[in-house]
Amino acid sequence: MRTTKITALAAATLFSISLAACGSDDSGEPAAAPTMTSPAPMMSSAAPATENFGSGCAAVPTDPSDKGSFQAMAQVPVATAASGNPLLSTLVTAVKQAGLVDSLNSADGITVFAPTNDAFKKIPAADLKKVLADKKMLTDILTFHVVPGKLTPADLSGAHKTLEGKELTVMGSGEDFTVDGNASVICGNVQTANANVYIVDTVLMPKS
Repeated sequence: MRTTKITALAAATLFSISLAACGSDDSGEPAAAPTMTSPAPMMSSAAPATENFGSGCAAVPTDPSDKGSFQAMAQVPVATAASGNPLLSTLVTAVKQAGLVDSLNSADGITVFAPTNDAFKKIPAADLKKVLADKKMLTDILTFHVVPGKLTPADLSGAHKTLEGKELTVMGSGEDFTVDGNASVICGNVQTANANVYIVDTVLMPKS
């Protein structure tokens, strides 16, 4: 009778071990559910959509603590972000002169084509001085650089109505774009808290 009980106990123990082995890997740990790791590839595949592109991006500070870095610009609205970027100091002066800082910072989702300092240098000094002194003309020029909505690189090509009222046309794809026929995007898809910024090498002029 005692032998029968021992045999039954041994059989039950072996059955339990067999069940445990079915749910373990070679290390003896329980196998992980396959669905637990599936989100990881999906998250990484979306990363390229937020990347900057263009040779001009190399001039942007890389230290995240610098207020002109991509990381710092992404945390603040567009006019504030531009004020920290060393490529855009002339543009910032013009925006202040036109009284557009608050309007740009409070806008809900815009795209800004931001001319570099060198872009403004292409304008003869006398003409630039005249533009800066004429608030209406300056406002018209600056708002011609702004489009409603945050355009991603995939949305960029095509005709877009500006805040000034006229349309500008973007041509290109991938990482190669021209704006209004003669301005090239030298650093694209720069994120700020309320805007996507495309830094361009020429000031855009609305057609009269």
